[in-house]
Amino acid sequence: MKSNQLRRDSLSFIESIVMGIAGSAPAFTIAATTAALIGTAGVLAPGSLLIFAIPMLGIALAYKLLNSRMPSAGAAYAWTSKLFGKLPGFLSGWALLVASLVFMVTGSMPIATSTLDYVAPHLTSSVVATTSVATLWFLAIAVVLIVGIKLTSKLQMIMSTIELIILSIVGIAAFVHIGIHGAVNTFSWSWFGFDYSPKTFAESALVVIFFYWGWDVTSNLSEETKNTEKNAGNGGFGSVFVTITFYITFTLAALFLFSVKDASGLSDNIVYNIAVTSGLGRSGALMATVAVILSSIATLETTMLQFSRTLFAMGRDGLFSRQLGDVDARTQTPVKAMYVLIILGVASIWASSFMPSISAIINDSVNAIGIQVAYYYGLAGLAAAWMMRDSFKQSFLRGLSFCIFPGASGIFLFIMAGYAVTTFGMITNLVGLGGLLVGLVFFRNQTKDTAPAQPALVTESI
Repeated sequence: MKSNQLRRDSLSFIESIVMGIAGSAPAFTIAATTAALIGTAGVLAPGSLLIFAIPMLGIALAYKLLNSRMPSAGAAYAWTSKLFGKLPGFLSGWALLVASLVFMVTGSMPIATSTLDYVAPHLTSSVVATTSVATLWFLAIAVVLIVGIKLTSKLQMIMSTIELIILSIVGIAAFVHIGIHGAVNTFSWSWFGFDYSPKTFAESALVVIFFYWGWDVTSNLSEETKNTEKNAGNGGFGSVFVTITFYITFTLAALFLFSVKDASGLSDNIVYNIAVTSGLGRSGALMATVAVILSSIATLETTMLQFSRTLFAMGRDGLFSRQLGDVDARTQTPVKAMYVLIILGVASIWASSFMPSISAIINDSVNAIGIQVAYYYGLAGLAAAWMMRDSFKQSFLRGLSFCIFPGASGIFLFIMAGYAVTTFGMITNLVGLGGLLVGLVFFRNQTKDTAPAQPALVTESI
């Protein structure tokens, strides 16, 4: 085995789909972000999940196309470097690293608060207490990833299956309750309309990006996936459809069960509140809490996988220390990249304790991550459009699907992020936009003669 080669053929197609679902984290995302979306879009929240799923599907298609030609653990970083050059590629990878690092704070908090709900409920409002518990969970998950991708995948299969079963039970119970007792808000097809102000439209788009973000971990695991040219891209693309169903279902349930004002205030765990309001009682509340904990663990794992694989690929190419591109001979995991992740992750989690509340941490993180993700997703969309520019020679429909759709999706994300930046507060822009610009400093410090060893372009037809 080469010192920079990950464990090949470790993940099947089904495992790839599960990784994509786990990356988007349905239960965690619904619990932590539905309130923020309803607070931003109001009754238009269900429609925004559908409207902004269209460009997200365009980016998922871009990943599918790019992965079929250039499978790499670096994913968006590697593709952008290959097609657009070293600087855009570096910043694409840097954006993912920063977004993942910020999410390690956001993703750790629900696990910590849910854990404290059981062992010390009076400490759930303490940021210091939740930060301590979040750190312990973070370290435990990191150890699992260091052990190897096989163990990680098996745990993901178990956790995601339980999570989706619980969400299905709670969702069905909610609509049965609504059918019997009626809804607080009367349904209208206008909920799926376009009655947005420019500010609301852009901010809703970024929140929805956060909803769907994470499925692209399947491409970061491409070097470890069987039949990678097909399975890694298809896994991510297919997982988006699964999460769309759950997100719209629970957003509708929230609007039927609560007023817009009340729903927007349930930022701690709206899945829990839906379960209780639907008449599932203590058992339903317990199930909802378990689903959120499992989802939080699962998405932390996939985020850490994305961070470590991207850092590994950038180290392998010499954009960071080449030692980060080394693979442990026994576990076949990028252990040195994981050590860097642990140090930065723990430091970020504790730095978050200086913020006034857990709610502030989550809300600012969602918007900041949206900026980062819109950037590297947007670049991937443009990269796919450029790679597939000759597809019009085969047919107009093929060109429209494989070139225009991904490219337009990427441009849309750039525009939304650019406008939203003008409406965000200082902390959000400092983390989101400032975090991206800091990458320029690190890029300038790289050795000028560094020559990234990008993956070869596969010329098979798609």
